[in-house]
Amino acid sequence: MTNFSRTLLALGFGVIGFAQVATSEVTEPNSLLEAESLYSELVSEPVYGETAIELLEQLETKHYASIEIDDNFSSLLFDKYLDALDGSKLYFLAEDVQKIARYRYTLDNSLSSGNVEPGFEIYNLYHKRVIERLIYAINRIENAVPEMDFTVEEYLLLDREDEPFAATEEELNEIWRKRIKNSVLSLRLTGDDEEEIVEKLSKRYRNQLSQVLKTNGKDVFQAYLSNVAATVDPHTSYFSPRDSENFNMGLSLSLQGIGAQLTTEDEYTKVVELIKGGPAERANELQEGDRIIGIGQGVDGEIQDVVGMRLDDVVAQIRGEKDTVVRLSVIPVDAVSESSARTISITRDTVKLEDQSAKKEVIELSYADQDYKIGVISLPTFYFDFEAAARGDEDFKSSTRDVRNLLEELKEEEVDAVVVDLRNDGGGSLSEANQLVGLFIDTGPTVQIRYSGLRNGFTRSFGDSDPEVVYDGPLAVLVNRTSASASEIFAGAIQDYQRGIVLGGQTFGKGTVQEIIPMSFGQVKLTRSKFYRISGESTQHRGVLPDITFPDFYDAYDDIGESSLDGALPWDTVRPVEFRTYHPVQAFLPKLRELHEARAAESPDFQYMIDQIERTRQLRERELLPLNEEIVKADRERVRRVEFDAENLRRKLKGLELKEWVEEEDLYSDEVARAVDSDSSSTEESAENQEIAIKEDSESSASAATIAEADGDEEAEEPEETDPLLLESGRILADFINLSNGDLSARY
Repeated sequence: MTNFSRTLLALGFGVIGFAQVATSEVTEPNSLLEAESLYSELVSEPVYGETAIELLEQLETKHYASIEIDDNFSSLLFDKYLDALDGSKLYFLAEDVQKIARYRYTLDNSLSSGNVEPGFEIYNLYHKRVIERLIYAINRIENAVPEMDFTVEEYLLLDREDEPFAATEEELNEIWRKRIKNSVLSLRLTGDDEEEIVEKLSKRYRNQLSQVLKTNGKDVFQAYLSNVAATVDPHTSYFSPRDSENFNMGLSLSLQGIGAQLTTEDEYTKVVELIKGGPAERANELQEGDRIIGIGQGVDGEIQDVVGMRLDDVVAQIRGEKDTVVRLSVIPVDAVSESSARTISITRDTVKLEDQSAKKEVIELSYADQDYKIGVISLPTFYFDFEAAARGDEDFKSSTRDVRNLLEELKEEEVDAVVVDLRNDGGGSLSEANQLVGLFIDTGPTVQIRYSGLRNGFTRSFGDSDPEVVYDGPLAVLVNRTSASASEIFAGAIQDYQRGIVLGGQTFGKGTVQEIIPMSFGQVKLTRSKFYRISGESTQHRGVLPDITFPDFYDAYDDIGESSLDGALPWDTVRPVEFRTYHPVQAFLPKLRELHEARAAESPDFQYMIDQIERTRQLRERELLPLNEEIVKADRERVRRVEFDAENLRRKLKGLELKEWVEEEDLYSDEVARAVDSDSSSTEESAENQEIAIKEDSESSASAATIAEADGDEEAEEPEETDPLLLESGRILADFINLSNGDLSARY
């Protein structure tokens, strides 16, 4: 197998930046807030300018495309940075934009000379405006809710991207007045009274302000340089040292720490979950819900107070080298004050992040008078622990290793076919994609790479040289619109070799290869080359088209996929390489499609999904959200009824028990309210996020179903339904087995 080192094909490993500590007065209800006293200027450090020079050098000399840092680049960067900060036009005034516009054609010169001050000046103005807006929101929530009139017919504009910046503060206040009114209305419709609404929204906005006030210069630097990198292409990124650690950890699926997932709640660091098998769980002293108020290093290090500290700073103190000790001062979950705090010691170790590891299941189905066992392997990402492999660790994390083991287990269970489920797999390691194909073929090329720079125009093929085939039986690959990069290499190779059938939706269309290049301060993920299928076709923009198409919920969204990203590289082709096919898949496809389409036309699940996609598309096309309570109620009721009827029709056709309709006034009463209480926070957040707000109605049927179940007999719990797309994948594989008479050894 060819080793591609740290070469990545990833749609994106999210690195979350958390913002920082504020005074306790910020979160105190009804405390007086003034922007001038809360705002403080964020300043740069000399290393930031030095890093900017180094980043530009990397972009100009190593990027796949020819990059010129000139006035045009500066203008593109200005627009991208402005859009990243305030794309919805909710903070800056028109005069603010005019003020910072003097940098439109000079950012390139500043960066080239190691000056990041313009980026800081723009961010500082934005930072101040955010503080002002949040204070406005808090004051309005805490003082103006009683006077809000929900009988007036007015509307909130959902998408402000193409709107001009507000000309005056009064105009901006009007925009925010409607946003806040929408938040209040959303809670009114859940049954909250005025006092509860004020309490919830005040707490929410005060917590947001507290987090905003924790922003520091490192955050600004990361935000600015990440936009500098993304101006070149959407998959080139800069990571500061701390974000580099998070990125590498996500790719390797491991970290060295205690194995606890943390969050911030009321200025405390709270334990959300203990990772199974991690040091914290093994020590059996830390519990979910515990609040960490202090951290000490080593067996006798002084405990440092961390109340109100940024979450990422707390995490940085808890992480550390394997076999070292960290001491935590903890308020137990069942205690109410810091007087109950106790100190515990945990020895750090390597923690495996298993949630993203490959997993398997077996689906049993009866079809065409026969019983079939279909093995399903779900792979959320193509992971590889580079550092552990370099150290010579024998048990380093690798998606190929894990899938190999799962395939062996499935063979022992005597499955009739295998589905590799790559839905929502955004990519990862290029070498893993190459090696994973090798589990299903003997030898041959799997991908072509076209390089840039000194090797411009040079294309090289990589492949599998190991003749061992781990699994040679019937195979399908299930993909959707968010299957990207390494997923597309794997699916494309399986399709080109006719080794299996590709099912699902059109993939993302990311055909570029990134490499991690260390820098003096952080690292850059840089687009170095493009990959092509062995057929010579690029997946860039177009993705991999499935052999048989399934309904894909992402079809309702026109802003998902490489073709929707600004600055994406173009589609092209290279010469194909020689390869042979394994099975006559193409010959069988017309009949397989015919059989599938006949089933899909009669399938309640498929028809429900198709209709749901169309309903979602219509909701997303809405431009205005009403703020009149009766109009909103009627609209929500209409959408809820449509969704309810559609779900019950699906259930009726499948012979399942029908749901019972719950009237609007009964939705949030007594035990029913408790049954949906866990969904209330997401509902509230949806009201705040204008792009998500319109999804509330489309999701209301799910809440209605939950409510109806809560009213029923708890003991009459029905079994969970199997994913209809996996079931249909199994039926298609059964058709394939029957059409080939079980003889899949012939090669063409």
